Amino acid sequence: MGAHTHHHQESFITKYVFSQDHKMISKQFLVTGLVMALVGMLMSTLFRLQLGWQGESFKILNFFLGDKWAPDGVLDPNMYLALVTMHGTIMVFFVLTGGLSGTFANLLIPLQIGARDMASGFMNMLSYWFFLVASIIMIASVFVQGGPASAGWTIYPPLSALPQAIPGSGLGMTLWLISMTIFIASSLLGGLNYIVTVVNLRTIGMKMTRLPLTIWALLVTAILGVLSFPVLFAAALLLVFDRSFGTSFYLSDIFINGAALDVSGGSPVLFQHLFWFLGHPEVYIVILPALGISSEIIATNSRKPIFGYRAMILSILAIGFLSFIVWAHHMFVTGMNPFLGSVFTFTTLLIAIPSAVKAFNYLTTIYKGKLNFTPAMLFAIGLVSTFVSGGITGIILADAALDINLHDTYFVVAHFHIVMGMSAVFAMFAGIYHWFPKMYGKLMNRKLGYVHFWLTIVGAFGVFLPQHFLGLAGAPRRYYENTAFPMFDDFVELNEIVSIFAIIGAIGQFVFMFNFLYSIFRGQRSSQNPWKSNTLEWTTPVEHVHGNWPGALPTVHRWAYDYSKPGADEDFIPQTVPLAPGEQDEGNH
Repeated sequence: MGAHTHHHQESFITKYVFSQDHKMISKQFLVTGLVMALVGMLMSTLFRLQLGWQGESFKILNFFLGDKWAPDGVLDPNMYLALVTMHGTIMVFFVLTGGLSGTFANLLIPLQIGARDMASGFMNMLSYWFFLVASIIMIASVFVQGGPASAGWTIYPPLSALPQAIPGSGLGMTLWLISMTIFIASSLLGGLNYIVTVVNLRTIGMKMTRLPLTIWALLVTAILGVLSFPVLFAAALLLVFDRSFGTSFYLSDIFINGAALDVSGGSPVLFQHLFWFLGHPEVYIVILPALGISSEIIATNSRKPIFGYRAMILSILAIGFLSFIVWAHHMFVTGMNPFLGSVFTFTTLLIAIPSAVKAFNYLTTIYKGKLNFTPAMLFAIGLVSTFVSGGITGIILADAALDINLHDTYFVVAHFHIVMGMSAVFAMFAGIYHWFPKMYGKLMNRKLGYVHFWLTIVGAFGVFLPQHFLGLAGAPRRYYENTAFPMFDDFVELNEIVSIFAIIGAIGQFVFMFNFLYSIFRGQRSSQNPWKSNTLEWTTPVEHVHGNWPGALPTVHRWAYDYSKPGADEDFIPQTVPLAPGEQDEGNH
């Protein structure tokens, strides 16, 4: 520890580029994640133009995609599939996994547990640089001759395993696999670091039962990642073998253009098992940090202790455990034995219980609170809204008999975008507004924050609520156009409305980007503890200090949620304030 307490001269390169300071690495993850989010959002806006106004010409499509992929401003069907694939990949992995966990685990873990830095600054730096290289390769794949990967973000074989199948299964698919391999290495380096830091580097008095719920959520998330990401690595490696070395792990009895390929014995369902064994914990790798961030922001801005602290911890642990035994609910239509389907139906419905515990605890915390509606609080309450409304449709899809009818329709798209996509994005925005003063020493503009929130929530629900009805009517997802199906002609206007709301939501994000960049350079300076919060990060100086605290590390005497305590002078008591004679520590009983 002694090595961290003195200041050593840092050059521009060691401070801003190859930094080993967790606060700078957190900003690097955030900025990279936001850039990837803009790319992912642009892709979705482009393909929504095609879905809303099928076959019409848009100059903006030609401007971004050129004559090859948007001749005369009309989107090429191959590029449509590629945009859908890349949008899903970028948003799930590079924004909601790398951007969310990378930013807030790096920023909050050392600051909230009272540590000078991460257990290994060098591993932390490598984690970011692997993430950046993976991001660059993924973006680069858009510009190759045959276009980027086009087999959907789940890259199911045989489409992804045969380079000759479609243009996007060539070099673009190879780059996708290389990028994801490097991304997995980044996630494993980061996850191991987060676990070791939380377990070993807590300050004096910081028992596990005094940790803020953000840290519990980030710890369980890191454990999920370390256990499940290697399985995706194995799946990708076997796919590389099938593509390049003549094996047939996933291929069997395939004909292309009337000619039989010399492959037999494999099964694409094996890939699905491997992919979803990561893919379902991945949903919770995305949502658990979001729930942890919301717990902190809701308690702080309700000026009340979080309701059911121990129940919240148990629900995080239960969600983490159950997330590993539900993966085959993505595979009810693969010819699975009905009894096995019923087992996965049961475990999937079971996960609704800890999820409901969290929702009720948020609502009870807010109830009769002295609410402070900051933009962060609005986004956190927005998360509760999306988590509940999206979770209800999850109960429908968990049932194998219902899922078989709704599988691969827009109903599934609507469900997971609301419950996972929107919830995680809302939490990411909530966290940025809330901890912006800790990262940059400035406050973001509140009025622009309100504009951003309302444009985002109206745009998001406007996009995904109507998609439930498209799905119930049987409209299949990922189709370039539905003109071949006369029964969907009645839904043309509905698709137009969805696309208009998508554009409204996109405009809201430019309001946020302006606010973010303007506030970094010209924003109002922040005080040390602008939200009157109890957690340790607000006891560090506004100016960033190497090692976080200029003197000795703080000692913790109480849990993180002593808000509006009867008999106290203020409505908040930081964790560093010793207990008064006869006072109970709420976290320990």
